[in-house]
Amino acid sequence: MIPSLSPAFPSAAPVIVNRSAPASDQGSSGTPGSADQRSQTEKSSNPRQELSSRAGRSAADNARGLTEQELKQLSELKARDREVRAHESAHQAVGGQYAGSVSYTYQRGPDGAQYAVGGEVSIDVAPVQGDPQATIEKMRVVRAAALAPAEPSGQDRAVAAQAMQLMLQAQAELATEKGVSRTASDAYRDVSRLGEQESEKASSFEPVTA
Repeated sequence: MIPSLSPAFPSAAPVIVNRSAPASDQGSSGTPGSADQRSQTEKSSNPRQELSSRAGRSAADNARGLTEQELKQLSELKARDREVRAHESAHQAVGGQYAGSVSYTYQRGPDGAQYAVGGEVSIDVAPVQGDPQATIEKMRVVRAAALAPAEPSGQDRAVAAQAMQLMLQAQAELATEKGVSRTASDAYRDVSRLGEQESEKASSFEPVTA
């Protein structure tokens, strides 16, 4: 079974924040036309000078008439969606041919849209049979893909450790193969040298004639 690089993130629970409306300020003198009252009137007539928790909302959100609680939840869902997509995209981009397609887990937001709150990318961690050098190169890519996101998960690190273990095993196999090949080459060289010596002796032999 091919493990995934990143497990699904838990769904982001909405955070409920109750805010009481600010009490209106009273002028210091309490009389009509005071400086404090004029200041309040000027601020209310110019919304660009007001600091409101609704500042920064899109026109679409305003049109839907979302509450403060819903706006906060929507903001968190959008942030999680960006984080999840960046995380999985990093796996897939570095994994290349060994990475599968991205699978997302969605949650519907208060605006009716679907937002990714979890995801995973499958990765091929099988060694290349009969080719330790190819296995080493493949596991290097797999390990890099597992650690590609800015904040690798526990599962990501487990896949990276598995790739490293397979890489070490392949390196040991490669060293053994090179050792056997070197021994066979040395034996062939010794046999060839012996054959050359025998040939030289045969060519220097002079038969005795009667």
